[in-house]
Amino acid sequence: MSSPDANVIIENRSLEEKFDPEMRFRPLPPTTAWLVAGLLLALSFFHYYTAGFGLLREATHRGIHMAFVLGLIFLVFSAFKSDQERIAPSTWWRPGSISVIDWALAIAAAVSSLYVPWIFSELAFRVGNPSPTDVLMGTILIVVLLEATRRSVGWPLPVIAIGVILYAHFGPSMPGILQHPGASWSNIVNHLYLTSQGIYGIALGVVATYVFHYVLFGVLATRVGLGKLFIDLATCVAGRYAGGPAKVSIFGSALFGMISGSSIANTVTVGSLTIPAMIRVGYQRHFAAAVESAASTGGQITPPIMGAAAFLMVEFLNVPYQTVILAAIVPACMHFFGVFMQVHLEAKRAGLKGLPAEELPKAAKVIREGWQTIMPLAVLLIVLFSGFTPYLAAFWGITACLVVGASRVPAITLGFLAAVVAAVATGMLTQLVFVAPLLGLVLALLITTFFKSDAGKALVLDLVDAFVVGAKYAIGVGAAAATVGIIVGIVTLTGVGFKISFIVTSFAAQLAQGFMDFVPAGLSDMKSMTLFFTLLMTAIVCILLGCGVPTTANYIIMVTVAAPALGLLGVQPLVAHFFVFYYGVLADITPPVALAAYAGASMAGADPFRTGNTAFRLGLGKALVPFVFVYGPAMLIVTPEFTWPSFLFVTAGAIVGIMFLSAAFAGYGLTPMRAWERWLIGLASLPIIAPDLETTLIGLGMASPVVVSQLFRARSAMVPKPA
Repeated sequence: MSSPDANVIIENRSLEEKFDPEMRFRPLPPTTAWLVAGLLLALSFFHYYTAGFGLLREATHRGIHMAFVLGLIFLVFSAFKSDQERIAPSTWWRPGSISVIDWALAIAAAVSSLYVPWIFSELAFRVGNPSPTDVLMGTILIVVLLEATRRSVGWPLPVIAIGVILYAHFGPSMPGILQHPGASWSNIVNHLYLTSQGIYGIALGVVATYVFHYVLFGVLATRVGLGKLFIDLATCVAGRYAGGPAKVSIFGSALFGMISGSSIANTVTVGSLTIPAMIRVGYQRHFAAAVESAASTGGQITPPIMGAAAFLMVEFLNVPYQTVILAAIVPACMHFFGVFMQVHLEAKRAGLKGLPAEELPKAAKVIREGWQTIMPLAVLLIVLFSGFTPYLAAFWGITACLVVGASRVPAITLGFLAAVVAAVATGMLTQLVFVAPLLGLVLALLITTFFKSDAGKALVLDLVDAFVVGAKYAIGVGAAAATVGIIVGIVTLTGVGFKISFIVTSFAAQLAQGFMDFVPAGLSDMKSMTLFFTLLMTAIVCILLGCGVPTTANYIIMVTVAAPALGLLGVQPLVAHFFVFYYGVLADITPPVALAAYAGASMAGADPFRTGNTAFRLGLGKALVPFVFVYGPAMLIVTPEFTWPSFLFVTAGAIVGIMFLSAAFAGYGLTPMRAWERWLIGLASLPIIAPDLETTLIGLGMASPVVVSQLFRARSAMVPKPA
């Protein structure tokens, strides 16, 4: 498989814009485009500088970030889809092809965002007693924030935010347990605007201090060739085996997912290479698209970068980022293992071959030509696991991308890596006496490369463009995070989260009571069944909410309203957060709004709904594993229950169960399966996956007739027939 050409890259970008609302940018004329690019570049440089030299005061940092983000959204995203088709004519009411209303909204967004940092020294005397100006500015910000979110991520999230605001105001009219005293508009604005529990809360803070930097790092790392290196290495490892391109898709998506937090971006980038190759070796079009989209959803759960939700976990749980990374390793492997098993068995059933030898890159050549591109990721991980902050790790990772992008001289690459390692070892990494000279050398390298040749000029301009594109990709996430702050703020203002938790657990207990009549005595207890139904309802709501809400917003909402319910039943906070995170990601391949699957279907020319159904089936490992680590927290490694025996038991059960379930779906184990074998081994996989010795033994007993039948028929097939 070869690298995509320029036309394919352009086509991929159009697919991202089609299926991801956060990528639907309006076309602009050159003059306005340069102005917007300058603002986006300023936003990226602001975050790059503060990551390396220290964050500003919390309110100031978040205010500046939001002023840029919301202001730029009104310039980058049009109000209506029809305006995305062409460059609008420039007139007196549409200067620079952007309407006067959008310019006014951009200015209003910037001013109202910066108002809180401006009056910060007086806030201690004004919280709880806002002035008319405070209420006016807060009202303006709420209105422009909702409109900015609608433009950048779609209708669902603003509608939810408006709904909870109405709930806060009309509390006395609510039924039953949901009733509360209500709040005036002044009190609502005060809580959402002037405190750190609303718009300026944790969600916005995480995007402004962590997420932005890693989105930027991912874009830069891809530009310098790290994504291509990963895909080529995956082709070397898996391309020759049965159904090779599909396995390349899995390994490539797993590796590429390390630097990309977007399911859709992962699908179109890796899929541009793997989907045509899968179709060429014999996979059906819908299956090829489903494999890529199912594998690509693993990008948000694959360490070390993962998605924005991982950084939110750090803040919500007050744990080191390294803890989240370690906890994510095994569940992510289970997801990719589940997709791999179904792909492998499908290839064996259909008799598919791997890629021909002439299409496989040579591993030695791939490593020789691309080893330097791994250096930015190595720098990021070294700094991160040395105990420094995630944003400082991103700062040095981005700087490493600039070094690699501007020069492929091995001595320079290795020298930079050695300097960072030495600074980490000696504690000099944050000292100006080390940082300033090294950044000066990087700047000199960029300037020298720029003036060296036309090719060097193109390289540097491409790196600058990556800063622009990275900022453009991140602004939608920033608006969504601020809007989620409205939802979280209303939950804390009204206390509705605990009421919802009580309703959920009470209903789950009723279902468990009715179900216990059909469960053999001693096989389960009331508490376990109540937890099971609570998890089931939480999973369903996560998937439904994820159909129209970005993963990050979905995660925050569900953590706010569902995690307390799981906590009441004894689930540890880290485990509860991972549970809702996984099911939020699963929405990307769950019909009817499986955006990653639909992007893959467009690339393959396949039926979108059939692709979504197949992708969901391929991703069932991700759907089952969260239940496993709730009942067997040892799988997450960092939990108090972790011991090597319990970890190995839980993980081995999950592996065997996923293998059996994959065989049931593929209709193939060691040989083609009969109908009764598929049903029996599929049912047996569920108790095997459950991390309990008794249920695991029951599942193995159920599966044993199928295993014996498969072994007997496979052995018979190997015996040569008499002539």
